[in-house]
Amino acid sequence: MKTIGFIGTGGMGAGMAANLIKAGYKLVVNDLEPSRAKGLEGQGARFANSPKAVAESCELVLSMLPNNDAVKAVAVGEGGLVEAASGAKAWIDFSSIDKKTIVEAGEVLGGKGWTIVDASAGGVEEVAAAGQLALWFSGPKALFDENQPVFKPMGKSILHVGELGNAKLVKNAMAMLAAVQHLSLVEVGSWLKKGGLDEATFKTILENSQQDSIAMRRIMEIVVSRDFKPRKSWMPKDVGFGLDMAREMEVPMPFVGLASQMFAIAQAMGQDGYEATGLACNVYDAITGAKGKRS
Repeated sequence: MKTIGFIGTGGMGAGMAANLIKAGYKLVVNDLEPSRAKGLEGQGARFANSPKAVAESCELVLSMLPNNDAVKAVAVGEGGLVEAASGAKAWIDFSSIDKKTIVEAGEVLGGKGWTIVDASAGGVEEVAAAGQLALWFSGPKALFDENQPVFKPMGKSILHVGELGNAKLVKNAMAMLAAVQHLSLVEVGSWLKKGGLDEATFKTILENSQQDSIAMRRIMEIVVSRDFKPRKSWMPKDVGFGLDMAREMEVPMPFVGLASQMFAIAQAMGQDGYEATGLACNVYDAITGAKGKRS
């Protein structure tokens, strides 16, 4: 089996990497905060001090990084993949970033003999740990096809979505759709509550309607329980990337734009220290004057 490099071992990356170890792959890992890789080292992974060192120690590099700057640094920064003199020449990046960043990194690395596949992952940390992510890939189909055995331990669904950068578009699209869904459910629920119908009843109504879905059930379970996970939501960032591209493409997106402004209100009021459902509930509690239990 291949030796795989994994760069970025935070909440999502750690779960994905752990599932590769469970599947029998040897891993070489790297993170700007080495302490975050200790759990993987305890499972048999080896730590390397730079992306360059990771690439020189493996056959395939994967990454799950927090932002555009981190991806640029891994690709072309000091000690980056571009400096690798041997080892891997294939990189699959799962980071939630914009399309422009991965395309530009791909152009530079492509000139050094690298093959780049852009990827995105749908799901949160618990889903990553369970190996149940929705995985989208774009770029060279041959590299995608070759590495199906690598992807399967990490995801429940695996889909190729076209040219390099499209997987980032899909990730942004799913974030924009989810943002509107979260806020619309909480908004309508707030209206019903004001009229005398509690959230648990609204949840039951939805579950027995044509609007029923796995995503809706998950959102409403959290709305009813108020068990908000204390972690900063990635959703406003990804929605922002989508809106930036929409402006460049001259595509109007009024509903998504309003969702982004609602998230901005939550951030301005210090109410954004939770995942997306908690963020949506907190901002509507604030603007409606509801007290709402906090967890």
